[in-house]
This record gives sequence, C-alpha cells and structure tokens, in this order.
Amino acid sequence: MSILDWGPISRIRRNHALEHATLQVMAQANPNLHMAGYSDPSGFWLLGHAPTDEILAAAQQATERLEGGEYGLAVHPNCGTNFVTAGVLAGTLAWLGMAGTGRGVRSKLERWPIVISLVTMAMIFAQPLGPLLQQRVTTSAVLKGMRVVGIDRRMRGDVPLHHVLTRG
Repeated sequence: MSILDWGPISRIRRNHALEHATLQVMAQANPNLHMAGYSDPSGFWLLGHAPTDEILAAAQQATERLEGGEYGLAVHPNCGTNFVTAGVLAGTLAWLGMAGTGRGVRSKLERWPIVISLVTMAMIFAQPLGPLLQQRVTTSAVLKGMRVVGIDRRMRGDVPLHHVLTRG
C-alpha cells in the first residue's frame, strides 16, 4: 500500500478531486464564476459568491460524473499543484543559474540571460508536469463511495465560505 492510499491522505486526495470536479461543473454552468477551493480530510471549502443549493447540486453531479468515469474533471487548470510545480522548477533552475556568481552585481547580470532561459524552460516543463502530478499524486478521481453529506455556510467578511462535508 502506498502512503497516498493511507486514511487521511486518501480522503484529502478524493476530496481534492471532488472539489475540482465541483468547480468544473459549476464553471460549465456559469463561465464567469470566480471561486477558490481548499480540501481537507472532512471535505472541501469553496470561497466565492454562489448559492449553497447550486454548490450542493454541482457537488452531487460531480460525484456522479467522476463515478461514471469522467476522471478528467479531477484535474483543474488553476490548481495550486500547477502553480507550486512551476514555482519549484523555476526557482530551482534560477538558483542553479546563479550558483557560483559570487556577490558582485556584474557577474549576476552576466548570468541573467541564462537564468531567463532556464526559468522559461522550467515553465514549459511545468505545463504538463503540474496536471500529471494532480492526476497521480494530489487528487484521486476514484471516490470509493465518498458522498457529500452536507454544506456548512459561513461568511468571511462579505464573501461566502462553504464547507462541503463528505463521508466515505
């Protein structure tokens, strides 16, 4: 058994997949919708202006669609995994590009074109790598019977915060 299949981690990965699928279902109905999400072992959080009943309906539809084999819904283009992947690759290659330059500004400026090239290359490699990491590491589209059991709505200032609760 992989650590990715261990209790709390497995639940976070499945909730993360359901969060993405819910956001994608909602975006298909309303392309101008702007929301952010975060997953934990008890479910997932959605921050943004959307009615609670629409979130519940989207989460239930997302569950059905994932269980029907639409696993691509679990991979979201604006997932933090994509941004972290790009940041780690770009930051690492930028650091490597500057390694050994010493303290002088001139030696750093001489390396600037190399660093820009390395960071650009990192961003190109991050494009397919981030979604691949989502698919294989940070989400699990196989819900294993997970179900939405309720939604707790709160306010964060004047922005609604919905905690979509899951079990299974």
